[in-house]
Amino acid sequence: MPDPETSSNDRGRALLPALLLGALVALVGLGWRGIWDPDEGRYTNVAIEMLATGDYIHPHRHHETGHWTKPPLTYWAIAASVATFGTSPWAARLPAALAFLASIALVFAIARQLLPGREALASVVYATSFLPFAASQVITTDFLLAAAVTLAAYGWVRARFAPRGRPLVWIVLMWTGFGLGFLTKGPPALLPLAAILAFHWTTPPRRPVSVLAPLGLFAFVAIALPWYVVVVRDEPRLLDYFVGHEVVGRVASGEHGRNPEWYGWLVVYGPTLLVGTLPWTLDALRALAAHARSIATRWRERLAGERSEALWFLILWFALPLLVFCLARSRLPLYVLPLFAPLAILVAEGRLARGRGVPAFGWLLAWAAMLLALKAGVAQVPTHKDARAWADHLRAYVYEPMREVVFIEDMARYGLHLEYGAEVEKLSLDPGPQPAINPDVDMDLASELAETEPDRLWITKRERFAEVERRLHALGYATESAAPDYHDRAIFRVVPRAPSGERDQARPPPATGRAD
Repeated sequence: MPDPETSSNDRGRALLPALLLGALVALVGLGWRGIWDPDEGRYTNVAIEMLATGDYIHPHRHHETGHWTKPPLTYWAIAASVATFGTSPWAARLPAALAFLASIALVFAIARQLLPGREALASVVYATSFLPFAASQVITTDFLLAAAVTLAAYGWVRARFAPRGRPLVWIVLMWTGFGLGFLTKGPPALLPLAAILAFHWTTPPRRPVSVLAPLGLFAFVAIALPWYVVVVRDEPRLLDYFVGHEVVGRVASGEHGRNPEWYGWLVVYGPTLLVGTLPWTLDALRALAAHARSIATRWRERLAGERSEALWFLILWFALPLLVFCLARSRLPLYVLPLFAPLAILVAEGRLARGRGVPAFGWLLAWAAMLLALKAGVAQVPTHKDARAWADHLRAYVYEPMREVVFIEDMARYGLHLEYGAEVEKLSLDPGPQPAINPDVDMDLASELAETEPDRLWITKRERFAEVERRLHALGYATESAAPDYHDRAIFRVVPRAPSGERDQARPPPATGRAD
């Protein structure tokens, strides 16, 4: 492995160990685990709906129901991967894994610019930290967001710290990254901009650098805003939804139910940072403690010297977004994933300052093997959220292809769209008021029956089956068993009732065990 203290012109060779480790832990076994609902199922479902309908502008969870919780870039990436490599969990997760590898390279490039000699270790720290590894294995918006904002930070670092070159080019790259992030997750993508502006305000540049250069702002607007403009034009209520529900609701209220308590930040982000930085946790704690003690000193010294300025920017990049995450009322572990880029560089700086270099490559391979073993173990965990297991159970008993799987008063397993090849719909028993944007259910039972669509499979909780069957009888339909119960769910078909006086068709038999 290259010595991180030496300056080498062979950047590829210095970066190669981190990329190899990253590719090993991210790409091997990427498809071992089936799609897990609800999150992975939702994202893959929307992407497959785009491929099926050809509508890449208006996300849908069902062809009759829009899905507006996130902007479309993640759906586009999943759809492109599935269209290229086939409908498999491996293909659906590939964009997150590639974003992980891109982030490793960006961490290397940023560290090389800010703190030369630290780049090899910084990229290895990032590639082997537990949270980035774990996030590369799940289908969410978070790694595409992390890669986009790290690209933005790289553009800023090149504009501010590179001794040569045209700063405007790098400012445009910065705003391009922010635009991609905004198209991935909206306003949270701009949190690193607060660190950039704070740094720009506290540390006068040595050469003219305009953060708000018109050409950069134009790049951001051209990338980030057209989709929002189009969909709000088509559905004006989306403006209130995006601003009120997705921004104000997450920041200022607990309506999303994501650890909104005053201590929620400690419960969520404390363990995330401690476990997520494994096997570098002690190095991370030492680095953060050392830099926290030195902030006042560096401020009194007016941040003299490029190294001091570089460390100041890294501290701002880590601390200011973290402060916002702690103050906001919606808190989840993966929110802090973008902060692992500056944290990895700070860990590398602190470790090398104590005279400790890159660990032996054999030790790193052993850690990678542990991560792969963990991945293999998780893939074997039985869970009702595993859409692949659901699909296997259905195929074992339902031989004809199903066009649609309907869940009544139950969590919809949207992962079945990818794993089973059928559209998924969620029903309520009774009609009722629903939010205009992102309703809780797609339709009520009577309205769904009125569509008389063929090749439907119906699923409900066993404890609710008697009630569902009574409603179906009242609407002129009967049930017939399609498969044994699975995870306490009755699986059945719905058929027109027999003429009066004839016995109704058989109802699903009682559960005789789970075919897990």
